[in-house]
Amino acid sequence: MIKQDNLSAKQIFGDGFWHNNVIFAQLLGMCPLLGVTTSVENGFWMGVATLLVLLGSNLVVSLIRSMIPAAVRIPAYITIIAAFVTLVDLAMNAWMHEMYLILGLFIPLIVVNCAILGRAEAFASKHSAKDALYDALAVGAGFIFALMLLGGVRELLGRGELLGFSIFGDDYPDVLMFILPPGAFISLGFILAAINILNSRLEQRRKERAAAEYKTAKIPALETA
Repeated sequence: MIKQDNLSAKQIFGDGFWHNNVIFAQLLGMCPLLGVTTSVENGFWMGVATLLVLLGSNLVVSLIRSMIPAAVRIPAYITIIAAFVTLVDLAMNAWMHEMYLILGLFIPLIVVNCAILGRAEAFASKHSAKDALYDALAVGAGFIFALMLLGGVRELLGRGELLGFSIFGDDYPDVLMFILPPGAFISLGFILAAINILNSRLEQRRKERAAAEYKTAKIPALETA
């Protein structure tokens, strides 16, 4: 029987969305990150497609995990993921054809996204269906957030607009560097630096708060003694 950790929904979501974010912490899924994030809208829909695949694959892997032989678990996970990628690909082609043409080859490439296979192997295969769905939502939401953030930075700096609305005015010159893939690397570098600084400050505050709580709890104990 597979041992399961007792994790709360809050712990699962916090880990998947922020602490162990696919992009900002693990640097996985870089192909769609660099290829489609020329705008917030493109990043959003690529993230949604990935989220749908995560939800389906995590759920199915969790439900049938006891029936999959250990020797073929990876091929089995890839087959499950590929099935959901095909469904998403066909659905987008039918109902969102213009966005389908923009995202192009990056939708089928979801099959080889290490983040999805990693969640199937590391989490869904060891936890209940409910926890697997929580994990998929957290990881998928974190992925959407990362794609939209990078897409927003590139769209703003590259064209001076967000979601088609002009921010810097009509006189803003297009900065081609941020629209092209090299701009994605540069933007991602600054975003990662900002997130690392933020995490360091949050960790410092957590330590200071823990030290203050320890000191507050220790003083009454000394007075009682």
